[in-house]
Amino acid sequence: MKKSLLVLALAAAFAPALAQAEAGDWVVRIRAVDVSPNEDSKLGQTVAKNVAPGLINTGANLSVDSNVIPELDISYYFTKNIAAELILALGSRHDVSVTGAGSGVLQNQKLGSVNLLPPTLTAQWHFMPDQTFDPYIGAGVNYTNMLDRNLQFSQGITGTKIKIDRDSFGLVAQAGFDINLKDGWLINADVKYAKVDTDVKMNFGGNWIKIDSLDIDPWVFGIGIGKKF
Repeated sequence: MKKSLLVLALAAAFAPALAQAEAGDWVVRIRAVDVSPNEDSKLGQTVAKNVAPGLINTGANLSVDSNVIPELDISYYFTKNIAAELILALGSRHDVSVTGAGSGVLQNQKLGSVNLLPPTLTAQWHFMPDQTFDPYIGAGVNYTNMLDRNLQFSQGITGTKIKIDRDSFGLVAQAGFDINLKDGWLINADVKYAKVDTDVKMNFGGNWIKIDSLDIDPWVFGIGIGKKF
């Protein structure tokens, strides 16, 4: 009997009719997200072409590590199925390193870190807003402001300055789901893929020379809670 009462209580707590999305609703979500770069770098080839052959192995790349950060997003429902979501993350700091350099003048080394500020706007389609389990897909645009752009070599040509040359503007795709609870509360899980690219330059002989076209292209995995208003 006690087990039956517990099952009934849990079923009532997750009843889908208690938290339906409607046109005009606002939803605020707070997530913990893992920003995991899926970088594409041609550091070695670009240095050989633009600076000097033999300075670094042509197979060398720039590597950008992952980071877990808090994320705030605000959604507005135009209909119960269609919503727009503004994603506001704090700056995401990532270590940048040279990998695959071999035994050239410029060897594997850490160059420092960069701080990325990536506000994102998506349009979403919610498949089952009237149900407890509501999956959705979305697409939109991402603007990444490259903060703390300055790096430098710590080996080989020690102290030579490097900079992230420009901010990024690109497309983003999104998929996730809400688990609707009572009183407007929900649990959320979400994954996004964003196109983020920039140029990397090195101060060589007093001139800033391009040494890489770096595609960061992160996967962003998040989980959190939200509230409908």
